[in-house]
Amino acid sequence: MTFLAIDIGNTRLKWAQYEFPQPGARLLAQGAEFLDHIDKLADGPWSALAAPSSMLGCVVADEAVKRQVQEQMELWSVEPSWVVASTAEAGLRNGYDHPRRLGSDRWVAMIGAWHLMLRRSVRRPLVVVMVGTAVTVEAIDASGKFLGGFILPGHGIMLRALETGTAGLNVPTGEVREFPTNTSDALTSGGTYAIAGAVERMVQHVRQHCAAEPLCLMTGGAGWKMAPSMSIQFELVDNLIFEGLLEIAHARATSV
Repeated sequence: MTFLAIDIGNTRLKWAQYEFPQPGARLLAQGAEFLDHIDKLADGPWSALAAPSSMLGCVVADEAVKRQVQEQMELWSVEPSWVVASTAEAGLRNGYDHPRRLGSDRWVAMIGAWHLMLRRSVRRPLVVVMVGTAVTVEAIDASGKFLGGFILPGHGIMLRALETGTAGLNVPTGEVREFPTNTSDALTSGGTYAIAGAVERMVQHVRQHCAAEPLCLMTGGAGWKMAPSMSIQFELVDNLIFEGLLEIAHARATSV
């Protein structure tokens, strides 16, 4: 009954194998590969895995990458299944103008965050932040409706854009400072505080719209970089997308 969860981002593929397709299932194995190396999954880390009984994934990379991953999965007889955002799933309602155009990673992470909160026997608005190649900042009200969200570039994209568009601006990564006195620190501080400012503004919006203090959850490979620079209370959560995939798989299985 093992379950394989896959998250294909813009830069890396992350995977995790669980004992069962349900929240709280025991983690058996996990790993990550840069997209340039995914053609070696079947002969590498996946070769030692027990064949999964089911899988569910989300993908934001292009169709060519998705096909590559499915080719690697041919060592098992498991049917590939990928999340596409919908009007509602696993207790969360989608307020996007065109629900299916919402990125599947955003949708899955929000479902994971929503259920993480419910398991604590509380119900309040949420701000869900993913910090990776891109940064997303999502708002969910206390009834479980996704209100909308921001998308902004991550640290790397910001720095590359400045290097490309500004003559002579090619410097090593610096430190976050309150008052940067060199170009490296100025660039790193500017990008970090831009992300922090977007999160803080969304918290203000949710606080005003919902008349309640939101719970702020942050995830993503670069989330730890933001921790020292945040002025609002938040919680750093590992593998929020995997949590969401487990919730979706369980909800789909129990609704049949």
